[in-house]
Formats: sequence, structure tokens, C-alpha cells
Amino acid sequence: MTLFALVDCNNFYASCERVFNPALEGKPIIVLSNNDGCVIARSNEAKQFIEMGAPYFKCRPICEKQGIAAFSSNYELYGDMSTRVMSCLQSFCPEIEIYSIDEAFLSFATFNNFNLLDYSTEIKTRVKACTGIPVSIGVAPTKTLAKIANHIAKKQTTTGVFVLGDPQAIVAALAHFPVASIWGVGRRIAARLNKFAIYTAGDLMRADPKLMRREFSVVMEKLIAELNGISCIPLEELPPAKQQIMSSRSFGTPIVLLSELEESVSTYAARACLKLRNQQSVAGGIYVFLHTNPFRPDQKQYSNTFSYQFTQPTDDTRSIVTQAKLCMKKIYKPGFYYKKAGVMLLNLMPKEMQQYDLFNKTVKSNSAEVMNVLDKINQRFGKKTLFLCAEGIKQPWQARRNKISKRYTTQWHELAKVICKK
Repeated sequence: MTLFALVDCNNFYASCERVFNPALEGKPIIVLSNNDGCVIARSNEAKQFIEMGAPYFKCRPICEKQGIAAFSSNYELYGDMSTRVMSCLQSFCPEIEIYSIDEAFLSFATFNNFNLLDYSTEIKTRVKACTGIPVSIGVAPTKTLAKIANHIAKKQTTTGVFVLGDPQAIVAALAHFPVASIWGVGRRIAARLNKFAIYTAGDLMRADPKLMRREFSVVMEKLIAELNGISCIPLEELPPAKQQIMSSRSFGTPIVLLSELEESVSTYAARACLKLRNQQSVAGGIYVFLHTNPFRPDQKQYSNTFSYQFTQPTDDTRSIVTQAKLCMKKIYKPGFYYKKAGVMLLNLMPKEMQQYDLFNKTVKSNSAEVMNVLDKINQRFGKKTLFLCAEGIKQPWQARRNKISKRYTTQWHELAKVICKK
């Protein structure tokens, strides 16, 4: 029988902050969203004091009173630490699906002669030793059950590892597991399931799959099969290509000048183009938007959007940035304090399926070579080593991150320093 494991990093953002600052071990930590707005991550010690999503300006007095350390989102650090964790997992199991920045599914299909409890414990120990990140591991016959096993490992064990393989153990585990907490269900679907007297995962496991398919969808039928130990959701070793790519941020300070708005959308477009090339796609169109701060009724309000279809789908940052700036000029109006702008790449298609137009003179003949050089240099020497002048240099509109920690693993000048004293 094939078993899946779900490896989940514990309080990932907070754990990343602790890796290079051991003084934070055991102390409450929160991590804030863009512009230090809301709480998006909490350590276990902070959960009793701070609600998820709470505005920081409201919970700041509590943080000061309880000694809670607050950090701005350090996405470069978190992204690099995630890569290290996933690389460590791949050394134990080559069949891996990176599900999110802090979660991965492993397939133990070829590990029939292994004691998976001991092996998972070894994985947990090695990841902690190699990266400093604590993880919880749940093992079960399906990905849905692995999610539940991981929840049990994290909440109900001292080891952080739990194997849910025995049919009787599965029935016992699902008997009191809330249906709203099942992977892919959520509150709204749970409320509909409650009308059928389905309140727990055990209730859903015993439900009539054909009835549930009629009332909900084939996804619900597959979910019931998964709860009964029948694997219906395969491991996706390659992430599916996105149909749209969005890049946007709220500004650290309101913007009034067109030149700064052009810089912002040029930067967002460049980020989106990198994601586009990473998934081997090209974009057929671009959508640009901007708006003022809707939470400032004392200021004049304005919002607008503009989209453009490329004559030839492209992944060339130069072409896409040029059109992003032209779109911004179409919708910009002077006299407003703008809070946010963004770019979305539309009509994506695989690059190998792209059809070229022999008579289209807008396509740059050296596009692929230039983009390849750009990406390789930035990959080797760090992000923004090469970038378009249109993105600006100082970028005063960038989101506020007044409480950001150092980027210990990606910036030479921010490396951790070790001082040896005799």
C-alpha cells in the first residue's frame, strides 16, 4: 500500500526568525503583512495574546506589555529557508510535491520495507539539524488523510510525527475531527454538509458518495474516497502552470506622481515576467490597475483599470514593461493620492505551443537570449543585479518594512557574524 507523508513547517515565518536569532527561542513572535499592517503569522507563544489578521496598530500595546517581538515580512529569508527545507526533504524522498512555502507531500510508494514512523522521525530530526526549522509529519494512505495525520502530529503528540495507517485507527481519528477542518472543505461547505447531519470527518466518510456528488460535485465524491483510504489525488511533482500571474503591493507612502506609478508597475511587471518564464509560459495580454485608499474617506477616491492584448504572446520583460507603462498612462489622473497599483498577465499559454507571425515586426529577434542572460545573472549574483531602468533606483514608494530582520542567507552584507572570545 502506498503511503503519503505531509511535512509541514511549524509556525514557519516565526521559526525562520528564530534560526539566526536564538534569543527568540521560547518567546512570542508575530510577523506582519506588507506595510506592517496586519498579523499574518504567530508563534505558539503569541497565539494566546494576538488574533490572526489583527491590525498591528491595535495590538501594538499588547505586544509591548507581553514582550511580543514583531517583525516585518522578510520574504527573501523565508523563500530561501523554504528552498533549504525542500532540498533536505528531497534527499530522503525523490517523489515530492511542494504544496506551499512551508508544506510538502512525499510519496513512500517504494518504501515498503521501511519503518515509516522511524524514518519520518529521522526526516524531522535531519531537517531541524540542517535548517533549524521544526516540522511536523503526518503519514497516511491518502493525501487527505495525511493532512489529518499531520494535524494530529502537531496537536496531539510530543514527537511531532504520526502514522495513520491502520483502518481502525483511521475510523477513531475521524470520529471527532471537525468536517470544516478537512482539507478542501472550509466553513461554507461545512455549513451545507451540516444540513445532511455531517459534522465530523467520520460522518463524511460514511456518507453516500453518489448523493454527495449530486449535491456538491465529483470533488466531494473523491474526498469521501480519500477518507476511506482510497487514493484519488495523485502526487503532483511539477506544480501546475498558473492561468494568470498577479503582482502588486500597497505603497509605503501615497503616490501622486505618474513617474513613480510607472516605476511601480514596471517593477511589478518585471516580477510577473520572471514567474512567467519560470513556468515556461508566454502572456497574451496585460491588465493594469490602480486605486486610492478606500479607508481614507477624507480624501478624493479614484480607481481604474486598463488591459492590452499583445499582437504576439511574449515573456520578454522589456515588451511587457513598455505596455504596462502605457496602460498606466491611460488610467492615471493627477490630483489623487494613490495607495496601490498592480499588474496581471493574462491569456497564458505554454511557450512551446506559441505560434509566431512572420509579418509581426514587434517581436524582438534576440528576446530569448537576452531574457536567458538576465535570469542567469540574477540567479547567480542575486535578485536585481540586472534590472530595467524603468523600475527606478530609490523606489520611495516601496512598502514599509520598518521591523524587518536581516536577509541572512541571500545578502552578503547581511550575513550573520560569529564572534569567538577566549
